Amino acid sequence: MMMITIVGLGPGDFDRVPEPVKSLLLDPRRTVVVRTEHHPAARQLADLRDVIFCDDLYESGDTFDDVYEAIADRVVEASKSGHVVYAVPGSPLVGEFAVRKLLERDLDLEVIPGESFVDAILAEVGCDPLDRGLQILNGHELPDPLVLDKPTIIGHLDRPEVLADVCASVDRVTPEEAKVTVLVGLTASDAMVTESLPENVDSSLAGSRTSLFIDAEPAGLIGAVRTMRRLRTECPWDKDQTHRSLIKNLVEESYELIDAIQRLDESDPELMAYAEVEDELGDVLLQVLFHSVIARENGVFDIDDVAEVMRQKLVRRHPHVFGDVDVASAAEVKANWDRIKKEERGDTGEESALDGVPPGMPGLHRAAKIQNRAAKVGFDWDEAAQVMPKISEELGELLSAMSGDGDIEAELGDVLFSVVNLARHLDLDAEVALRGATDRFEERFRRMEAKGALDGLDLDALNVRWDQAKKA
Repeated sequence: MMMITIVGLGPGDFDRVPEPVKSLLLDPRRTVVVRTEHHPAARQLADLRDVIFCDDLYESGDTFDDVYEAIADRVVEASKSGHVVYAVPGSPLVGEFAVRKLLERDLDLEVIPGESFVDAILAEVGCDPLDRGLQILNGHELPDPLVLDKPTIIGHLDRPEVLADVCASVDRVTPEEAKVTVLVGLTASDAMVTESLPENVDSSLAGSRTSLFIDAEPAGLIGAVRTMRRLRTECPWDKDQTHRSLIKNLVEESYELIDAIQRLDESDPELMAYAEVEDELGDVLLQVLFHSVIARENGVFDIDDVAEVMRQKLVRRHPHVFGDVDVASAAEVKANWDRIKKEERGDTGEESALDGVPPGMPGLHRAAKIQNRAAKVGFDWDEAAQVMPKISEELGELLSAMSGDGDIEAELGDVLFSVVNLARHLDLDAEVALRGATDRFEERFRRMEAKGALDGLDLDALNVRWDQAKKA
């Protein structure tokens, strides 16, 4: 009968291995298979007896998964001749993927837990995982986004490029002054522990027994949430704000973001332009966090609830991604979205097609939204050319109103509404078009001012200055 015992060599030298495990490893009646010789206890064991290493399999496998399958096969094959002890660095229950492969098979196995690199790190840095929690990450598969909101160990930093990439990722989500601890070969005679900024970590320290320990105040999203909560308790201005008092800030920051996006040349993006977008996105996010913190204080919801509601909504409204619905075009995706949205709101189909368009939207955007809703039931022109006579008609009515026959404001609104309709049929955003025209006017007017003071010039002189500005 095949019998396999899986043991751990611990994080360092062979003399730290518990005596019962040593006895198994040194028993000449047992075949010993060791995952790698690149470990002090493994090399020291090989000095005491014959062992079978598996390092050659790392060279022949196309992927790590192939390597782990091959190691498991070697252990199983060796067990056909008698009792096998499979020894791994650290603990067989921490980061040992070939052990997982063996556990998935229907085998007669015994696993003896051992001291892992995690135990050695916690002892070295003096961290109690029950105090503030602990997360352990694989340097080859860092989560994205990376959240470092508790003490964190990152292992499997076996190559310089892996260590460098991990340090760069850590640097992005920790405060500027935050340091990391690099731990190499703990509990062995050649152990080394250093502390430095992530950007200064020497990538040559990478190896199979190299890990990082990070215990810093979180930056990124988690840090922003905590900062906002503190401001609500310690800053008089922030404490005074309410949902309604912040409305103007949300509108202002949204328009500043729009400005930054419009300056972005997406065909040839520049780093500085993207930096502006990044900054303005942060200001909009601040408003989201502010409202979420106020709602949390009222016991209603928090930023996590906001994110989860959004996530569930995205999953529900993308059945072609998260379900079994087939779509052939973006138009079908939009149609599914609208249908699901109506179902979520309990619409029976008997309400107005215009329901759900917020009255508080900017006028040009709301006009386009209303027109799009009407177009879905066929109340629309077929092409842009058909809109032009309507604009002429509305302009005539505006002229009549200006002569005393009608409501000037209402007729002006009809002209604007018709122009929005034209923009929609031209696949243009009227708001963006108007902003562009305003920007051009501003640029030209500033050129006029640059030529000299405008005060005191008559209209003819101003027009000359204007024509010069247009040609500049």
